[in-house]
Amino acid sequence: MEADGQAGARGFEAREFEVREFEAQRARLFGLAYRLLGSAAEAEDMVQETYLRWRNAGPVELPAAWLARVVTNLCLTRLASARVRRESYAGPWLPEPVYTGDGALGPLETVEQRESVSMGLLVLLERLNPMERAVFVLREAFGYGHAEVAGILGIEEAHSRQLHRRARAHVGQPRKRFDGDRGQHLRIVRSFFAATVNGDVEALERMLADDVAAWADGGGGTAARRPVRGRARVARYLSGLSRRPEAGYVTSAFAEINGEPAVLIREPGGLLAIVAVEIADGRVVAVRTIVNPAKLAYAAAQLM
Repeated sequence: MEADGQAGARGFEAREFEVREFEAQRARLFGLAYRLLGSAAEAEDMVQETYLRWRNAGPVELPAAWLARVVTNLCLTRLASARVRRESYAGPWLPEPVYTGDGALGPLETVEQRESVSMGLLVLLERLNPMERAVFVLREAFGYGHAEVAGILGIEEAHSRQLHRRARAHVGQPRKRFDGDRGQHLRIVRSFFAATVNGDVEALERMLADDVAAWADGGGGTAARRPVRGRARVARYLSGLSRRPEAGYVTSAFAEINGEPAVLIREPGGLLAIVAVEIADGRVVAVRTIVNPAKLAYAAAQLM
C-alpha cells in the first residue's frame, strides 16, 4: 500500500510539472498559432489540442521545442482547409483582431515585434503557402535559426532557407512604418477618426496617402464587398459613414489592437466594429474595418 501511495504521489507531481511547463509556454504557443492562422479562435483550438498531446506524450527532453513543433504542424494542417474557406469567403477576408494591451500575443516592445502581429503583415502572409508562412513566422517573429526551423517542420535546412527566400519575395518590402513613436501614431489615429465622424472630406484627404485603400470584413453582412482605393474615393467613403443610421447611437474608444492604436465602435449590445488604421511616413495607407460578429468575439471577450 505504501508503494502504491508513493507511486501515486510521483504521478501527481509529474502531472503538476506537465501543467506548469505547458502554462509557461501557453502565451508563446498562442502567439505562434495566431500568426500562422490569423484567427484567435482557431489558435486557441490548436493550443488546446497541443496540450492534450502533451499530456499523452510521456517524458519530453526539450519541452519548448517539442511544443513548438506540435502546434506548428497542427496549424499547417488547419491552414490547408482554411485556404479553401477563405477563397469562398463573402467579401474581403481580414484577420481576427486581438487586443494586445494585456500581452496576449507576447512582448511587443519593438517595432519589429509589433510589425509581426500587425493587420498589414497578417494580410500579406495570406499570399504564402502554408510551409512558406510557417518558415517566415518561425524565422521573422520568433527568431529560430534555419536548423531549428528545419527540425520543427521535418525538412532539410537548405529547404528552409529556400522557403524563407520565397516567402520574403512574396511578402515584399514593407513600407517605411512609424519610427516607434506610438504616441504620435495614436494622435494621427485620433485626428483621422475625428475627421471621419465629422464627415470632413478635406481633412481626411490631407491625412490619406495617394494609394490608400479601405477594406471592410463583414462576413457577408452589410459591409462593402470590395475594397475602396485612392485618396479621394476613400475620403468620400469614410465621410459617408457619419451619415449612416447607426452613427447616432454608437460610442467609440481607442485601444491597442494587433500592436497598434485602433478604434473600437460599440453599440448598446456590445462591440460593433474595430477599425485598424495603418500608418506609414505619417499618412494613413490602409483602413481595415472588422464588423463580422464572429471575428469580433475574441476581442470583445478580452475587452469586457
